[in-house]
Amino acid sequence: MATLKDIARALDLSITQVSRALNDHSDVSEDTRLRVKDAARAMNYHPNASARKLVSGRSGMVGLVVPQHRTIGQDGIFLEVVAGLSAQFSGRGMQFVLHIMAEHEPAIPVYQKLIGKALLDGFVLIDPQDQDPRIDFLRKSGIAFVVHGRTGKAMDYPYFDIENEQLAHELTMHLAARGHRRIAFLNGVAGRSYVTRREAGYRRALRDSGAEDLPRLQLNGEMDEATGLTATIRLFSGDAPRPTAIVCGNLRLARGVYQALSALELTVPGDISVVAHDDELPNLRASAFFPALTVTRAPLRDSWDPLVGCLVGAIEGKPVSELQRIGSYGFIEGASVAAAPTAQSASNR
Repeated sequence: MATLKDIARALDLSITQVSRALNDHSDVSEDTRLRVKDAARAMNYHPNASARKLVSGRSGMVGLVVPQHRTIGQDGIFLEVVAGLSAQFSGRGMQFVLHIMAEHEPAIPVYQKLIGKALLDGFVLIDPQDQDPRIDFLRKSGIAFVVHGRTGKAMDYPYFDIENEQLAHELTMHLAARGHRRIAFLNGVAGRSYVTRREAGYRRALRDSGAEDLPRLQLNGEMDEATGLTATIRLFSGDAPRPTAIVCGNLRLARGVYQALSALELTVPGDISVVAHDDELPNLRASAFFPALTVTRAPLRDSWDPLVGCLVGAIEGKPVSELQRIGSYGFIEGASVAAAPTAQSASNR
């Protein structure tokens, strides 16, 4: 494996010039920087993390800490997160480290150990909670981090997020505008910040439209097909008035809803209208549903570049105000919504 000395000798430069070019220092010309990086690739040069830390104060390594669970290897969203972040950091010449802790292991001691080794420049936090101790700990530790989402009242940290409250409001209002007044909401696991924000948007829409705010129509759980199926069966069991429309937190929940409604011999949208948020996960398209789903759309893959950019900015010491970004979402109308049934027919359901 080549060393800095080998590259310097090949290009007739000093070791200091080569090191500064590889680390993108501003006093190195663009021509020299490109020559050095081309030579480093051709000679299969890979910097030693410890040596890099000594020279620049940075290792070029960042981490993601997640808990183990039984199906982690089959979790499509998790794999999408890891692959997307890894590719983005790699494209910036950085190393992305995945640390999987034990399923019920406390998170803070894990971060303490990783920070104590002084090899990581920063962390990406995913799935933030309403009151997330990781954010407080990392803020007090003085190490760079970025959050995929927002939580807490004092949001004085880097983040990338979408307007989860607004998209839930828009989906619910779309149903209310078609006359629906009993609208169910299948949301994610309670306590996660995006789940709380979406619930706020849903309930605000109920107030704005005069629709019924019924706790039994608001169900939380893992955002997967099985939860969508069982939650729908639950909504249509018993003697209580049933919903005429359902808002789903993602397409996996919606697929379970469609399956359950089919088993109950109910049609979309003839009997029940359905809308969802679409993260545009691989192999799952809203247009492939029959009938095609009405959705808000914000591809999860669009998160990786801004998240990485914000963390790199935090490592470089940029102001927090420059490292807080909100992504956009779109609204796509499918064929899964119809006017609410008449009061008489609805009362017979």
